[in-house]
Amino acid sequence: MLNIESFLMEHEPMIRFGFFGGILGLMALWEAYAPRRRLSAPKLLRWFSNLGLLALGTVAVRSVFPLAVVGVAAIAEEQRWGLFHAISLAHWQTVALSILCLDFAVYLHHVLFHALPTLWRIHKVHHTDLDFDVTTGLRFHPFEILLSLGLKIAIVLLLGTPVIAVLIFEVLLNATSMFTHGNVWLPSQLDRLLRLFVVTPDMHRIHHSAILDETNSNFGFNLPWWDYVFGTYRSRPSVDHKEMIIGLADFQKDLRVEQLHWMLVLPFLNKLSQSSINQRKFQP
Repeated sequence: MLNIESFLMEHEPMIRFGFFGGILGLMALWEAYAPRRRLSAPKLLRWFSNLGLLALGTVAVRSVFPLAVVGVAAIAEEQRWGLFHAISLAHWQTVALSILCLDFAVYLHHVLFHALPTLWRIHKVHHTDLDFDVTTGLRFHPFEILLSLGLKIAIVLLLGTPVIAVLIFEVLLNATSMFTHGNVWLPSQLDRLLRLFVVTPDMHRIHHSAILDETNSNFGFNLPWWDYVFGTYRSRPSVDHKEMIIGLADFQKDLRVEQLHWMLVLPFLNKLSQSSINQRKFQP
């Protein structure tokens, strides 16, 4: 293993936590200075619950998969498992392709969680948030986090992605998830420019609309290209961003969805109306 990869393995938790804390702090300051929308739900309760859900998910991941994705990548590299060990590519090419493939896998994973009723029951925890801010990007049920981790491990083993590529992707995904869910204002021209390379808050906010057709669009977390290629892109909501209703129609008046214990049991409660990409009828 390369020295740099040994360093990354040894300090992986500290690196990830450092980037997480830095991005969370910057986004919180940005939201306070230039908010895009007025929040409707109690912020203190939402932040406690959303961050609490993240903490429980992190504990679950470290308990079930103590090595995490980076550790699996290190084992795969030592054993020379995966496609990239069977073909001749420059190291930077392998890293770039690995990040691209992982991002595509996350896009497909997200689509499946909307298309399959059982998975949607878990993912709807993310969508029942009555507001849209940086902590929404951290609001995922522990079961979803575990399933997502399992998918990424499978991709890493299949491709043989380098340790550095996995760590870069994990940091990027975490950072862009917080950015794309930010309650922040961007000039419209800058937003259009950024959408060529990354999912912006205005782009992803449409995905959190209470209107079903809009919920089933803009699935990307990091790169926007998959939505463009596969026809799931929507450029703007049916109403202005400031007037959008965030969340799911069935839970608009149910403040329990902002409580941590409620989010944990929500997938096991009465069945919600199915949300599927097959129901999309809008014109992009």
